[in-house]
Amino acid sequence: MKDLITLLRPHQYIKNIFIFAPILFAFSITQENLLHSFYAFILFSILASSVYILNDYMDVEEDKKHPTKCKRPLASGAISLANANFLFIALAGVTFVMAYIFNTKLLAVLFLYFVLNILYSVKLKHIAIVDIFIISTGFVLRLFAGAIATDTPLSMWIIIITFLLAIFLALAKRRDDVLLSLEGKETRKNINGYNLEFVNATMVLMSGVVIVSYLQYTVSPEVISRIGSEHLYLTAFFVILGIFRYMQITFVEQGSGSPTKIVLKDRFLQISILLWLFSFIFIAKLS
Repeated sequence: MKDLITLLRPHQYIKNIFIFAPILFAFSITQENLLHSFYAFILFSILASSVYILNDYMDVEEDKKHPTKCKRPLASGAISLANANFLFIALAGVTFVMAYIFNTKLLAVLFLYFVLNILYSVKLKHIAIVDIFIISTGFVLRLFAGAIATDTPLSMWIIIITFLLAIFLALAKRRDDVLLSLEGKETRKNINGYNLEFVNATMVLMSGVVIVSYLQYTVSPEVISRIGSEHLYLTAFFVILGIFRYMQITFVEQGSGSPTKIVLKDRFLQISILLWLFSFIFIAKLS
């Protein structure tokens, strides 16, 4: 059971919280919207587990050479490739049937995510730069899933900010791979397309762009008119705090291998996110 849970990677479901972002940024948090968002969250999580199984299936040989990934169920042999293949098909099939019943437009988004990740697992993840753009596109598709499930219009700002933030996080993860390669542990075929100087520079660039984009969002006439307040920019304090903490973990502590585990374990980052969320809702409701 432990190996099965590890294979499904439920801790990665935290990424699917982006499905709730459309109703948050549209200031449309109702019981019905929360319920529909949660249903989309469940469907996306089941499909994501299917994708993770495929990714591990395709990466078995590379994972065996990795200092930590070699302990994954498929790389270690704890779960057979045949059983993993069956589970991959079963989870994907259940997701598509449930999505078809719930919302055919949501089914289209999920299918696009599925196809994109198949291409990623088979070929695209081995192409430097393209790989991080595919990962970031996956986060944007989560936004569309949440928007479609709740019939909430997406603003260009939330799409831009999410895409840029996802690139920042993906670069941090690649930095960990670069550090491993410098230690003589080759873990990815595309790692030759990155080096420490390039990743460091692009991370710093993306952190600045994310902060500026968020500030632009908070002071945009559209948002000020919608919530009736000019004070949403104050929430940028916690956005900057969170990004700086993540960069500290990456550059000082050299621990950016798993963005999901960082968010789940780092108290500083968790408090920053919660304070941002509280201040965002407080200012919106106060207005």
